[in-house]
Amino acid sequence: MKYFVVFFFLVISVSTSAQEITSSQKVSAYIYNDNTKSALTNVNVINVNKVRGARTDSNGYFEIDVHPNDTLHISLLGFQSLRVKVTNDWLKNKMAKIFLTESAIALEEVVIKPFNLTGYLEVDSKTIPIKENYRYSISGLTDGYEAGNYSPNAFGRVLGSIFNPADMLYNFFGKKTVELKKLKEMKKDDTVRNLLESKFDRETLAILLGIDKKEIPEILQRCNYSESFIQTANDLQIMDAISGCYEEYKILKKK
Repeated sequence: MKYFVVFFFLVISVSTSAQEITSSQKVSAYIYNDNTKSALTNVNVINVNKVRGARTDSNGYFEIDVHPNDTLHISLLGFQSLRVKVTNDWLKNKMAKIFLTESAIALEEVVIKPFNLTGYLEVDSKTIPIKENYRYSISGLTDGYEAGNYSPNAFGRVLGSIFNPADMLYNFFGKKTVELKKLKEMKKDDTVRNLLESKFDRETLAILLGIDKKEIPEILQRCNYSESFIQTANDLQIMDAISGCYEEYKILKKK
């Protein structure tokens, strides 16, 4: 009787796993410019729920793995981003047409302040500001990038933020565990990594983490990354930075 019960539960487990696998389906669509009706190439499409990515080809076509009620985040530079829910009708028809609207981008005035140089090296070398940044590497990228992880007293500053209940970083890591686990899934998907490598707007990362993108610089500051890195890094580098800081948080919390 004991063996029958074990066998019975094994059958149920295998049956359930098979159902979960078969429930994953593919949907596809063509994405067009809402104004010109022309196909849009290299549109970024990310399944927010399953953290899977795709990109449109020269005909504006893409296909992606989904489950019912998943949300797709669709974005392209110069166009308003769109979030589309995977409906039963879409799953049934397999094909859809999606239109993106161009966004008006107003560039802010940039004022370049020149250094007041005297022409004397000894004097000028003291007036030009030098950034005290440090170097670190991010997985998948060959170059070094600026950060403060290894700067003097960095450990103490990060530790103070992580274990201070009033600190933003403490609350972020404590309340966003599910979202932060998505970062590991993102690292496994080459398509998602390639998409993020070409993005600098923090929009996709903010949606995946369930936060306002304005909070991302503060998180990185609390993790002791330099201002120059925060301003210039692409979304892939930012993702790796937050992920690395979260892994440190989990280690420190256990200790």
